[in-house]
Amino acid sequence: MNDIRRTILWVIFGFSMVMLWDKWQLYNGKQATFFPGATPIAAPAPAASAPDGVPSAITSVAASAQPTRATAELVPQTAKAIASEKVVVETDVLKITFSTEGGSVVRAEFLKHQDMADKTRNFVLLDDSKDRVYLAQSGLIAAAAGGAGLPTHKSIMTLTPGERRLKDGSQSLELRFESPEVGGIKLVKTYTLTRGSYAVAVRHEVFNLGATAVAAQLYLQLVRDGNKPPGESSFYSTFTGPAVYTEAKKYQKVEFADIEKGKFDIEKLAENGYVAMVQHYFASAWLLGDGIKRELFMRKVDNNFYSVGMIAPLDPIAAGASKAIEARFFAGPQEETVLEGLAPGLELVKDYGWLTMLAKPLYWLLVKLHALISNWGWSIMALVLLLKAAFYWLNAKAYASMAKMKAVNPKITEMRERLKDNPQQMQQEMMRIYREEKVNPMGGCFPIMIQIPVFIALYWVLLASVEMRNAPWLGWIHDLSSPDPYYILPLVMTLTTVLQTSLNPAPPDPMQAKMMWFMPLAFSVMFFFFPAGLVLYWITNNVLSIAQQWVINTRMGVPPKFHLPKF
Repeated sequence: MNDIRRTILWVIFGFSMVMLWDKWQLYNGKQATFFPGATPIAAPAPAASAPDGVPSAITSVAASAQPTRATAELVPQTAKAIASEKVVVETDVLKITFSTEGGSVVRAEFLKHQDMADKTRNFVLLDDSKDRVYLAQSGLIAAAAGGAGLPTHKSIMTLTPGERRLKDGSQSLELRFESPEVGGIKLVKTYTLTRGSYAVAVRHEVFNLGATAVAAQLYLQLVRDGNKPPGESSFYSTFTGPAVYTEAKKYQKVEFADIEKGKFDIEKLAENGYVAMVQHYFASAWLLGDGIKRELFMRKVDNNFYSVGMIAPLDPIAAGASKAIEARFFAGPQEETVLEGLAPGLELVKDYGWLTMLAKPLYWLLVKLHALISNWGWSIMALVLLLKAAFYWLNAKAYASMAKMKAVNPKITEMRERLKDNPQQMQQEMMRIYREEKVNPMGGCFPIMIQIPVFIALYWVLLASVEMRNAPWLGWIHDLSSPDPYYILPLVMTLTTVLQTSLNPAPPDPMQAKMMWFMPLAFSVMFFFFPAGLVLYWITNNVLSIAQQWVINTRMGVPPKFHLPKF
């Protein structure tokens, strides 16, 4: 009875520790590790507005830090019908739709990535439709409260005639949008798209056509609805929402629900960094060069729409003069090596959580293996093989301890039967046997626990890497980021889990023996809904563990024996 109680208490203690860790992660603004929930969808609510309908969350970077008046709402284009035209531009990797309303990006289609729900179509990140709103906008606002209205993302612009498709042999393509004169200011946006790149150079030129100097601010923002990407699994959840990066506070991501409640604390003023919208595998971001002062903001715009952006003050522009500021807009897959080359810290949108320090070298090694093998499935198996080799001696110690436990199990079983009516003496006799046989009951646990963070980090590498998306392995596995369509890999994974568990020494107490099987079997059921790449990684780990345990047991003179449960 004492053993049963002890087992139940250990199960409750273990589950409590898991729950406490998840709550600690959430308290620190991070994604839950074991039970991540979907991002709550914000309930519709009227946006708080300053005069002229401008959301009060946008403030001036000027010393007064008072709400800034603009000539138009900073709200999604779908909020009201405006006469504008759509312009589609195509490179070898991108198909971007611009609107003459503000020269905004209203759609971004990736020609090298398929839609997971319908693989006959390309994946679309930014969109402006009845189902989704996700836009990239920029414009000007006055530097002080009460300043004149200036061209914003709501101003109807004129597009200069030019090419709309990147020609063979050409390396770049330009689009030039010109605003009408507003408040004595004309804004010209020039987008430069480059072959093979998801980053678009954006040059904002501000011309003062008036008779007096004008102090203006440039804003860059991403606006998105608060819904999760369609088709995301309910069994594993990844972050969707805005993020900012500065050298001072590094990478900070914020849930939509926290923006709704005003419960977030990001770096407000900086001279470096970026703003981004992040989701599984893909991201968009506005990038400004270092040394440019900027104010970072997040806010709820209208109903279920949220924005993240930057406001950069411009030096006063004299009458007849102009000022240009360079920026870049990125919309593409989270390819770590590409992101590292675009801006400091941009690779962090590919979020490994608290195990980043372990995950990054594992990803680097996985990429190197893929360069040799040219197949992501075999690369995963090769990486697990290298990790098992690196931890060989730790595993050897663990399996040796298990083998010793298995060797003394007959003595323990006989003693428990003999002293079943005297629990206190039973415990003393058990400890005596362990001392005499030099067996540590926990000796098989500690070496394995040391390895757990490494394999959890590898789990996040495989879950977060866009390279797994639509990557085939062999036969029926055409996409390592999707579940096995025929459930063959999950069944094999369950079988290997059963074999591995059965090789471990069975606890003398029948109730403990049954409990030993509960967690592995429950864990196996979850893998029926996990991506094939993750299941393949776990199968490889199980098979190598079984082989090593079999060899060590044989060497120690303990014949390998399967201990199946007796329910």
